[in-house]
Amino acid sequence: MTETILTLNAGSSSLKFRVFARDGLRELAGGKATRIGGAAQFNAYITDGPTTQTTLAPGADHHAALESVIAFLKAHASEWQSVAIAHRVVHGGTRYTGPVRVTPQVLTDLEALNPLAPLHQPHNLAAIAASERVEADVPDIACFDTAFHAGHGPMTTRFAIPAEFHEAGVRRYGFHGLSYAWVAESLRRDHPALHAGRVIAAHLGNGSSLCAMSQGQSRDTTMSMSTLDGVPMGTRSGAIDPGAVMHLMRAHRMSAAEVETMLYDRSGLLGLSGISNDVATLLDDGSDGARFALDYFARRCAQAAASLAVVLGGIDAMVFTGGIGEHASSVRERIIAQLAPLGDFRTLVIPANEERMMALEALSVLERDHAA
Repeated sequence: MTETILTLNAGSSSLKFRVFARDGLRELAGGKATRIGGAAQFNAYITDGPTTQTTLAPGADHHAALESVIAFLKAHASEWQSVAIAHRVVHGGTRYTGPVRVTPQVLTDLEALNPLAPLHQPHNLAAIAASERVEADVPDIACFDTAFHAGHGPMTTRFAIPAEFHEAGVRRYGFHGLSYAWVAESLRRDHPALHAGRVIAAHLGNGSSLCAMSQGQSRDTTMSMSTLDGVPMGTRSGAIDPGAVMHLMRAHRMSAAEVETMLYDRSGLLGLSGISNDVATLLDDGSDGARFALDYFARRCAQAAASLAVVLGGIDAMVFTGGIGEHASSVRERIIAQLAPLGDFRTLVIPANEERMMALEALSVLERDHAA
């Protein structure tokens, strides 16, 4: 029987999973539940094998979605035995700077961070709670998107505000850490000279950010206290003048909730184009609005990369990952063309694989616990 590590990545209306063999982390299976809370669907596949699709009960929640995952796994119980469930958790705060086995205290600490990531953290924790009910005997391991950036010093973590607010948690954290950790791991394995050098990694997708790395370590990143900051994204605004937010609340009498919805759900490429948040759709559309949105996105990404090059003292390579970064070559070209003042540097595309990074981190926790 093969010992396995299950990875779970819970979003607001989705639950993605992968199954890896503990020995060598060979991918055995994967899939996802989509439209959770509505007309939910569950799709699963065996690597190099068949795909199955199931319609879940109307309004199915994360617990029901996880039960579908577990039922799929139990159909292979004679072949696989789960030894750990690795969960993507967006926010670990300042306390959790690496993967940890989930305990009641860990869960309480992570729930306290919900206000810092209100659109992501509750769903991540809901998957952990569902996992504990469905597979109580299998350890849950939390893997954090903030952890890769945990070594930043005050020059990077501070906002220019009074110290008491920084000490209360109003500070820069950074996200997409699991994706950047995989980029660093891939560079270490396949491009050791670049791993040791100055790299700007761009995780570009419906959520986008850039990260400055040297020696495989994060030095700075564009997202800060929330997943809203930095470059524009699919539906998120990216950086915006705080005065503009205050103006919206005062002059347009928008509530904090209304501003939050506008900046998270109606802005970014969608707001700029008035057409779509999807880059492929905008590229096919070709209208003035679509071209403007893509040009704006490329300029902001190039400006962010140039700013990060200052932190690194130059750039040896730029790595693209994420859905846009991997598949939209014309967007990559628009960004690179604007970085000509930085001189020559290599450009690479590394497919995102946060799930394998989670499996690696879970394996490290199992090995650490065994050694103890």
